[in-house]
Parts: sequence; structure tokens; C-alpha cells
Amino acid sequence: MEKARALPAVKRIALVAHNNKKEALLEWAEANKEFLSKHELVATGSTGELIEKKLKVPVTRLLSGPLGGDQQIGSLIAEGKLDFLVFFWDPMEAQAHDSDVKALLRLAVAWNILVADNRTTADFIVSSSQMQKKYEIQLEDFSKY
Repeated sequence: MEKARALPAVKRIALVAHNNKKEALLEWAEANKEFLSKHELVATGSTGELIEKKLKVPVTRLLSGPLGGDQQIGSLIAEGKLDFLVFFWDPMEAQAHDSDVKALLRLAVAWNILVADNRTTADFIVSSSQMQKKYEIQLEDFSKY
């Protein structure tokens, strides 16, 4: 049996980027400043600091990803406190915290939230008319696992 959860009109958006992708995320965020300024932003470590300075909008900053920030974001997802994960991860470089990254992405899928792992996907998601209004998502029942 599936449950539902409403994504509010004002989305709670997590912004995360591996070191080699921080500049790409900053460029995307600057191009979408008007959109992002209407929503609640959360970010890991230095990414949050960079975004806050670049956009001059408030960002709730968590720990650095490898020091627990990825897990903090995962916790927010599981608690229903995040609606959209923008995670520009580096597909060409192994990360010391790959297991944390995999767990974070697994939680985003399990809780059926929006996930963008590159600029094209992020652009399509933010340009959707659904982003400006309340939207009901279905949650799969994993209790049988």
C-alpha cells in the first residue's frame, strides 16, 4: 500500500557538489537565482558557503559531505524535510565517501523526491510548472523488505 506526501509550493532544496563540480553548480545556481530565491536552500559544507556568497540568499549549511553532510541530507530526506536534491557529482573520480553518496541517492529514490545530478536535468526540473505549486508524491511501501 502506498502513502502520499505533499511537496509544498515552496520547495526545500538541497544543493550538493563534489569538488570538481562546484563551479558547475555555482554557474547553474546563478543562472537560476530568481527561482532558487523563492525556495528554502540547504547545502553541504563549502558548497553552501559558496552559494550563499554568490547568490546573496540564505542557505542552511550542514557539514562537509565526507564529514557527515551527505548523511545529514539523507536524514532530512527520510524525515520528509527535503523535496529536491541537486547533486552535481563527479562521475570520473572515485570519492572517499562513495558509500555515503550511494546511500544518499538511494534515500532520494526510496522517498520519491526530485533528483538532478546534472545541469540538464536540473534545468528541466526547475522549468516545470509543477515546481511552483503544491504537488502530491506517492511513497512506495517498503515494509515488506
